[in-house]
Amino acid sequence: MDGSKCIMQLRGVRPFFSDKFDITKHKQYPLLSDYDKKNEFDIEKYVKNRNKLRFKQNDMVDEVCDVGEIAE
Repeated sequence: MDGSKCIMQLRGVRPFFSDKFDITKHKQYPLLSDYDKKNEFDIEKYVKNRNKLRFKQNDMVDEVCDVGEIAE
């Protein structure tokens, strides 16, 4: 099989040959980590920061309640 071809498998359709799409031609390609390593998703950083509260300088807090400890 030619390197520019692939086998597509879609539900309800028999497998067929198709041309591969060049992802570098897509308008959103610069957002991928293939384009720039700074675009890589850091799961460790995400998990570490997902439970932290984020306030802006002008945010108002009306009520504070204790929800208990978070089990790690």
